[in-house]
Amino acid sequence: MRDYELMCVLDPELDEAGLEAQNERLKTLIAARSGDEVTVEPWGRRRLAYTIKGFRDGLYVLTRFKMPPTEADALDRGLRLSESVIRHLLIRPNAD
Repeated sequence: MRDYELMCVLDPELDEAGLEAQNERLKTLIAARSGDEVTVEPWGRRRLAYTIKGFRDGLYVLTRFKMPPTEADALDRGLRLSESVIRHLLIRPNAD
């Protein structure tokens, strides 16, 4: 198991219920790939440096979790298919 951090920029038009649903979907994606210890830190709405998919703002969410390294690509593919996710970045914070 490796530590990962996932930064997601979500559709700014999501309401509170939609944001919670997206966070639960993300937790489900991670759990389906043998991940655990999920912590979610919402950063709130922020202005983007440039327009992405027609949006000038985005809802930022930082997620920390553990997952086997073989499952990282599958999680990345799942996030690309989500319409609510404008951009995402998956990193290993303690990579040697």
